[in-house]
Order: sequence, then structure tokens, then C-alpha cells
Amino acid sequence: MTPFQALLDAIATIELPTEAQRVFHGRGGLFPGCEQWSLDYFTPVWLLTSFEPVSDEDLAPIQAALAQRWDQIAPGQPLNLVLQTRDDARAETRLLAGEVPDPHVVSAQGAVYRVHLLRGLNHGLFLDMAEGRRWVHEHIAARPGLKKVLNLFAYTCAFSIVALKAGARQVTNIDMSGGALSIGKQNHQLNGLTSGAHFLPHDIFSSWGTISRRGPYDLIILDPPSYQKGSFVAEKDYAKLMRRLPDLLAPDGHAVLCLNSPRHGAAFLQDQMKELAPELTFVERVDNPAVFADVSSDRALKVLVYKAPSL
Repeated sequence: MTPFQALLDAIATIELPTEAQRVFHGRGGLFPGCEQWSLDYFTPVWLLTSFEPVSDEDLAPIQAALAQRWDQIAPGQPLNLVLQTRDDARAETRLLAGEVPDPHVVSAQGAVYRVHLLRGLNHGLFLDMAEGRRWVHEHIAARPGLKKVLNLFAYTCAFSIVALKAGARQVTNIDMSGGALSIGKQNHQLNGLTSGAHFLPHDIFSSWGTISRRGPYDLIILDPPSYQKGSFVAEKDYAKLMRRLPDLLAPDGHAVLCLNSPRHGAAFLQDQMKELAPELTFVERVDNPAVFADVSSDRALKVLVYKAPSL
């Protein structure tokens, strides 16, 4: 038995995905020997990710298993496979089989997004945030009068697309990366969203005046990187965001705080919120998609919802 037999077993039972999704999550620690591996499907491309260096010898049985199963579930269709070998700071990506469409557009939860698998650490759509996006959609859809959404660290603006589709009137997307926001604009166009979204390529920490003037907000989404040199370090910077929330939120407004760092549990956010924004009430922690199950909920993605007081 190979040390990554659980991955091979998962591949052997894959059904043809209908949208972008994770298929195997070794990082969750529930499959001993497979902690370095994850497998995603970004239609029509498979993305195999290793968080450790990997040899061609180790790759061979994985690629063979995937090719065999693909021939069973998609006979006659070419296998498209990308490998990313990465750590927290850098990634090396290469095409192992087939090709990657350009442009590459995938569907997820009733929306479409442009993705890029062959460059960068991230790919344009975070699959682990599926339930967070679902929460935002359901929250807004249940509140027809909801007007203003603030999407901080907007990246390629998936939250904005979900919010506008659900009925939000205005979304302000802010991110330091003009390139990411440019893809965000394309994503809005792909989804037929031609109004309601604003894109500000600003450093959030030097833009509080602009942010405040556009408020107050009925919903604020904070989805920063856990560590990005020169941009955001959770240990020192998340508190700066929390302090601003009471003044930025409208009465009865909600804030969604996200953090994807295995080094920080939910208490990292909850304890600071009690100290820095005690006016806000903790509502719930949004569950992660089942496929992202983890041996420790504190290591997994944290999505926490808070509510501002009424008038």
C-alpha cells in the first residue's frame, strides 16, 4: 500500500463534477499519509496540489489513477491536469496533461468566474469559501431592503457577485491588487452584472476616510490573507479592522470575519472582538463545506458572523 492510498481510493470513486469543487482534502489531516495533497476540479481541468516537493515517481501512480477514472466517467474526453507544488509563500505550477482553456471560466453555485491555474499561489476562486458565499447570498436574499455591502480584501470579487445576485443594491470592493480587481470586473460582466459594484484599488489601512464616506454598511465582509508581507499580518493587523466595525456598520448590520490560518483558532477573532468591538454580538460560525473537514476546527477556515445593535 502506498503512503497516499487514501488519495488513490478517492480518485477511484470520483463522479464527474458539475461545477468547480474540491474532491480530496488531505490537508485536513483525516487521511494519514496524505496531508500534503489536495485535488480540485476547475472545469475542465484537474488541479493536483502538493504542499511538499514531489518526485515523478510519486506522481506516476496518482496521474495513472486519475487517467483511468477519467476514461471511465468521461470516455473520449482528454484529461487536463495541472500540478502545483507550493508552500505559504511561493508556488511552482506545471501542466502534466492536456491543456488549460484561455480564458478559463468555471461555474460555482449559480455564478461564473474567471480562474487562472498556471500562475500564482491562488487561482481566482476560493473553493473552501463556498458556504461563506452561500451565507451571504441567503442573508441578503432574506433582506430585500439591504442596500450597502463593503467587501474588504475583495480579491476577484466573488462575494460581490453573490451579493448583487441576491439583491444588494451597492457593493464597494476594495483590494490593493488592481490586477485582482480587474478580474473582478470581468467576473461581474460574465455574470451580467453591469451596475451596483464599485472597485477601489486602495490600501485599506490608508483609505478609511473613503470607506467611511461610502457607509454606513448593512453588511461588511472581511476576508484578508492570514499573512501577506507588506500587506496584511493577522497578528497585528486584524485588530485594526475590528476597531472600525462599530462605526462602519448600520444599525442591525452584520459583519462576516474570515480567517484561513491553521495557526489561529476561532478564539483569536472572538477574544479580540470582545475587547475591541464589544457592541457587536456574535451570531454564528458558518460551517465549512463537508469536503474540507479537518481534524481540528481551529486549524480550518474560520467564518464568524457578528451583528451590530439596533437603534
